[in-house]
Amino acid sequence: MISLLENFLQILDVFLGISLSYLTIVFLIRLILTWYPKIELNKGLWLFISIPSSSILNLTRKLIPPIGGVDVGPVIWIGVISFLREILVGQQGLIKIALHTHISQL
Repeated sequence: MISLLENFLQILDVFLGISLSYLTIVFLIRLILTWYPKIELNKGLWLFISIPSSSILNLTRKLIPPIGGVDVGPVIWIGVISFLREILVGQQGLIKIALHTHISQL
């Protein structure tokens, strides 16, 4: 019988994996779009890219201004999100370890 904790950990693992992968793709697209400044991100399907990333990037720009006219915010967030994904839901991630430990205790 699957316990409540095991079920929760499996759902959390899938949810965080998908969410962090989506954010990585969003920031990769934002990184590419920095080379095309004429694209309006507030119209059409670009909203799926703009909404989750704009507020985070605005905060990052206040802390770390563009270097030589290049916005390094997307690069920073790709690194942070990749690190979090590996630490939390990677093959040796904390959730995988907790799930494995819980299963082995049963």
